[in-house]
Amino acid sequence: MSAILTSSGVSGATHSRGKPFWKRQIMILSRWLHIYLSMASFGIVFFFAATGLTLNHADWFAKQQHTVQIRGTMDPKYLTKDVAKLEVVEQLRNTHGIHGAVKDFRVDDTDCSVAFKGPGYAADVLIDRASGRYELIETRMGFFAVLNDLHKGRDTGSAWAWVIDLCAVLMTLVSLTGLLLIFFLQKKRLSGLLALGAGAALCYLAYVAWVP
Repeated sequence: MSAILTSSGVSGATHSRGKPFWKRQIMILSRWLHIYLSMASFGIVFFFAATGLTLNHADWFAKQQHTVQIRGTMDPKYLTKDVAKLEVVEQLRNTHGIHGAVKDFRVDDTDCSVAFKGPGYAADVLIDRASGRYELIETRMGFFAVLNDLHKGRDTGSAWAWVIDLCAVLMTLVSLTGLLLIFFLQKKRLSGLLALGAGAALCYLAYVAWVP
């Protein structure tokens, strides 16, 4: 009799939960993933949200841009018929603290030009091959320009492109696990889906109304 009651009690408890075992497991996993992925990607979401604002109002920070013009001379032996590109670049970096990747190195009959690019940074050098004299124009666009370029992945290199891809995957998983959870919250399901539809509709209407 006791065994029957115990069995009945377990069955009743299982039934009272209102969800089959596999659904409960999916809900538990979704909640776990959503919580920990949200915490892991909090800094990422904050960064891209904040820089979305600064990127949309780059003119607010235009006064941060600073440009300097520098003249110098390098050994013409680097500028002979076969220009020693590596040595030229290294001398410029060591002499003037230039950073960023080399985006272009052009060699003409009379001169060479080297362009360095980085987040919020540009340096352009024009070198006379006969004398070794050069002119450097270096532009630093400020802290927020650096953040904006990191947001866009502009002049940040292939490794940062992978970081952006990883951030996109994390934020996608956070969104999908949050969407999946709403289907397990019976009392909130309808209102949640209505809010989702309203948000999507507002974005579409804004696009139709205001985007040329």
